[in-house]
Amino acid sequence: MSWRSVTRRFPVLASRDFRLLLADRLIAPGAMAFSMVGVSFAVLDAGGSPADLSYVLAAQIAPCLLFCLLGGVVADRIAPQRVIVAANLLIAVGEGTFGLLVLTSRPALWQMILLETVSGTGAAIFYPASQALLPVLAPGELLQQASALSRLAMNAAQMSGAAVAGLVVAALKPGWALTICGAGMASTVPLLLRIRAKPSRPAPSGGMLRDLRDGWSEFISHTWLWVIVAQFCVVMMAWFGGFEVLGPVAAKEHLGGPVAWGAIMAAQSVGLVAGGVFSLWWSPRRPMLLVVTIGGITALTPLSLAMLWPLPLICLTSFGVGAATEIMMVVWTVAMARRIRPQALARVSGYDALGSMMATPVGALVAGPAATAIGVRKTQYSAAALIAIVSALALLPRDIRGTRAPGRAHEIPDPEPVPGAGPALEAGPALGAGLTLADGPALDAAQDAGTVRVA
Repeated sequence: MSWRSVTRRFPVLASRDFRLLLADRLIAPGAMAFSMVGVSFAVLDAGGSPADLSYVLAAQIAPCLLFCLLGGVVADRIAPQRVIVAANLLIAVGEGTFGLLVLTSRPALWQMILLETVSGTGAAIFYPASQALLPVLAPGELLQQASALSRLAMNAAQMSGAAVAGLVVAALKPGWALTICGAGMASTVPLLLRIRAKPSRPAPSGGMLRDLRDGWSEFISHTWLWVIVAQFCVVMMAWFGGFEVLGPVAAKEHLGGPVAWGAIMAAQSVGLVAGGVFSLWWSPRRPMLLVVTIGGITALTPLSLAMLWPLPLICLTSFGVGAATEIMMVVWTVAMARRIRPQALARVSGYDALGSMMATPVGALVAGPAATAIGVRKTQYSAAALIAIVSALALLPRDIRGTRAPGRAHEIPDPEPVPGAGPALEAGPALGAGLTLADGPALDAAQDAGTVRVA
C-alpha cells in the first residue's frame, strides 16, 4: 500500500508533528514494559517480601497525589510536549539508576523506594500533558482517529516489550530490563523537542491557586465525571493491590516466575491492541454506561489469579480485560475532549488522574501485609469483590445510565455551565482514544507508569 493510500485512509498521518508523537508512543511504552516486569522481580530477587514490593510499587503511585495537579496547571500554560519531555527524563533517571544499582550492587529498600518515587513523579506529570497535547496536533474530526492510532501504537509497543522483558529478566536478571527502560525513555526526548505545534487556546491569566479552583469548578460541574472518577478511585486501589502487587507473587509461587508474568502482561497488551483496532470503527451510544461496566470487568484479572486458573486461561482473561479497557480508554478520552472546555482540559485531567489514583498507594501498601496475614488468594478475592461492588453502585446516577454520545462527530454537546467560571465557552473538538489499565479514568497514567491509562 502506497503512502498516499495510507494518508487517504488515515489523514492524520499526513501531520509531521503527529508522526513524531507516534514515534514517541512506540518507544516510550515499549521501554516502560521493561519496568513493569523488571521492578517487581528486582525487589523479589533482592530478598524483598510481598510487603517490600508493596512499598516500592506504592512509591510509583504516591507522587500522583501532588504532581498530577501541578502537571495539569503547567500543561495549560506551556507547550504540553515540553512537560512530557520532563516526565520522560524523570522516568529515565529513576529506572535507569535503579537498573545500574541492581547490576552493580544489592540496593537497599529505601533506595528502591526513592528511585520509584522519581519515576512516579514523571508518570504523574505526563498524564495531564498527554491529554492536552493530542487535540493540539489533531483538531476536529481527526482527533478520534489520532487518539485511536496513538494508543494502538502504544499498546503494540507495550505488547512486544512485555514479552521481551519477561525473557530478559529470566535470562539476564532485572537490572538489565530496568537499564533498557531508562535508555529507551531518554531516547524519546529529541523526538518530542522537534514537535512545533503550540496550543491555540489562551493560557490561563490567574495564579496557580485560581487555576486550580477553576479546574475544580469545571470538574465537579459534570456528574458523570466525578462519579466515574470516584468509582475508579476504589477500582484502581483494589486492582493495583490484587493484580499489580500480588500478580508477580502468584506468578512466582504457582505459574513459573517472570516468564509467566511477562506472558500475562503481553496478553494484556495484545488485548489493548485488539481493543484499539476495534475502536477505530466503533463507538458506543451510551459511553458512560460502558465506562462504568468495563471498570467492573477489571475484577476478572485478580479473580483469575486467586482461583489459580491455568496460565493460558489467565492470559486469555488478561487479553479480554485489556481489550475492554482500551475501548473504555478511547470512549473516556472522547468524552473528556468533547465535554470539557479546552482551556481547562489539562487541569481537569489532573483532577481525573488524582481522583482515580489517589487511593492506589493504599492498595499497594495494604496488599502485601494483607497477603502475609490472610494469604495471597484471599486478598485477591477481596480485591475482585470490592471492584464489583463499587462498579454496581456507580451505575445508580441517571447521568451514567442516560448520557448518550452525539450521533455525528460535529454534534458536540454544549458544555455544562461552570460555577464561577463565567459564560460557558465553545466545547472542544471530539477526541477518541494506560493497562497499563495507566492513561480512561486514569488508567492511562498508570499504564505508562507501569500501572494501567494514557492517551
